[in-house]
Amino acid sequence: MTDQPALRPERPFFSSGPTAKPVTWAPEKLDIKSLGRSHRSSYAKGRLKYAIDLTKELLGIPDDYLVGIMPGSDTGALECAMWTMLGARPATVAAWESFGNVWIQDAVKQLKLPDLQVLEAGYGEIPDLSQVPQDNDVVFTFNGTTSGARIPNLDWLAPDRAGLAINDATSAVFAMEMDWAKLDATTYSWQKVLGGEAQHGMLILSPKAVERINSYDPEWPLPKLFRIKKKGKIDTAIFEGSTINTPSMLATEDYIFALEWVKEMGGLSAMIARANANAQAVFDFIDSKDYLRNMVAEPSQRTNTGVCMVFQGEWYDSLSPEEQAAVPKKIASKLEKMDIGYDFNGYRDAPPSLRIWCGGSVELEDIQRLLPWIDWAYHELKAGNL
Repeated sequence: MTDQPALRPERPFFSSGPTAKPVTWAPEKLDIKSLGRSHRSSYAKGRLKYAIDLTKELLGIPDDYLVGIMPGSDTGALECAMWTMLGARPATVAAWESFGNVWIQDAVKQLKLPDLQVLEAGYGEIPDLSQVPQDNDVVFTFNGTTSGARIPNLDWLAPDRAGLAINDATSAVFAMEMDWAKLDATTYSWQKVLGGEAQHGMLILSPKAVERINSYDPEWPLPKLFRIKKKGKIDTAIFEGSTINTPSMLATEDYIFALEWVKEMGGLSAMIARANANAQAVFDFIDSKDYLRNMVAEPSQRTNTGVCMVFQGEWYDSLSPEEQAAVPKKIASKLEKMDIGYDFNGYRDAPPSLRIWCGGSVELEDIQRLLPWIDWAYHELKAGNL
């Protein structure tokens, strides 16, 4: 038997999205002067522009790149990039978890791209990205939100490649370095690494991506939410605070709070260091337990945000598939009821697992306090007490 731990996490928020808010967050700290006003008023538009400018500053985005606020979270931003730019040349979509597979469905079933290469790998792996032709446009997830597998580097993208690189970085931005020179369209949502509110996405475009948009009109009709051109050219006002549709100014102020917190903490390097330390604590815990393994076998491909662990060992292997699937669910459910940890069961389409968010808005001490409770709950379940 394992004794019940004495210490509990102060903040039991381990969801992979929306993630934990910064530790200093409080609703009364938000600027609410823009609430109840038009988002096109000078003040509200100024706050939207400030959010864009601070994003560029903190992420080190080149001055000649455009950054815009999009509707529909990361999904809306990524699909806007796909629907407005793909079809001009052959394309590749690479996927190794659930969200990447959504982009495959867009390419195959919705856009029906005629010259399409699909690269797939199972949970915990990434495909051989060296197979991506340099002439192809490519769509990929930088970090597998639901699998815990990330791209270790962008060496497979040539600096002078002809195709565009469209990068879903929603659970990677603010936790991993982005080589902007190799990325043409990058998207993320506020609800991931910064713990912001949902439904707003960010679209970051290189000059090469802007040139594609200006020179190319796809064959398919574009929904209004994807229309980022005006009079045949990209509408630069969208990237200066004039959004396509009405944004939530309350959510915007929440995002600004998170950005200012990142700046106070030391910027991007500090956020990456925090995520690395949080993830390392989970890696060490997994390595110390013979009944656990990281879902990602290759260490260089392991994420520092949504770390996924799966169960193994003689007792676990003796269970039926249905009983195995219930193991992480029962552990997560028990600890949620005890207010020890919320929302850290694995993704519904992933192999049975636990997934702990380790992004920089989570405090290391809270993760260190959660882990012994997982060990306790596992032994309680194994003993028939859970």
